[in-house]
Amino acid sequence: MTPKETRNNLLAERLIKNLNRRNIQAVYFPTAAEACQAVNQMIGDGSTVAWGGSMSIRDMGLLDALRARKTLHLLDRELATTPDEVQQVYLESMAADFYLTSANAMSQDGVIVSIDGNGNRVAAITWGPKKVIFVVGMNKVMPTVESALARARGVAAATNAQRFDIDTPCRTTGCCMNCNSPQSICSYIHFLRNSRGGNRHIVVLVGEDLGY
Repeated sequence: MTPKETRNNLLAERLIKNLNRRNIQAVYFPTAAEACQAVNQMIGDGSTVAWGGSMSIRDMGLLDALRARKTLHLLDRELATTPDEVQQVYLESMAADFYLTSANAMSQDGVIVSIDGNGNRVAAITWGPKKVIFVVGMNKVMPTVESALARARGVAAATNAQRFDIDTPCRTTGCCMNCNSPQSICSYIHFLRNSRGGNRHIVVLVGEDLGY
């Protein structure tokens, strides 16, 4: 086992305890392939599944695995052809059995930080879908809530902005300028510090770098 793998195992043990203390279920897998298989198995046949914009769940192959199953009802906004159809997917996602996402950062004591441009993702995290599954690479774990927020804005948002045709300072400079742009990619900042409603939130920690 490499020093990084040992560190991830130890940190994951600490994180799982802290997340459980916040009524959040948590598991750890050393590899993205193992995590992908586990999440796929969590989702039973016949389930309605939605997801937020997440490079983590895309890059690990989870979306491809779900699309290959013919026993699921997928709310896939990539199939929408108009803004109205995208909006309809957002609305239907609030009643999904499972909502998949990642986090932009997480503190070592278990606070999950998410930022959003449109607000649909953080809305679903907060209320609606029966189960919310976060897939989080250990690269997103920071010592404190403050450093997690700094990572979410300065690293995750500034990187994610490069994928879109938007007019924001971070897309030009590569760093957060604390802007008030109408197209701000971090218009909504969400802290999940406790899960209410019977362990509705599940965190799948992955011992690989995932997403931004």
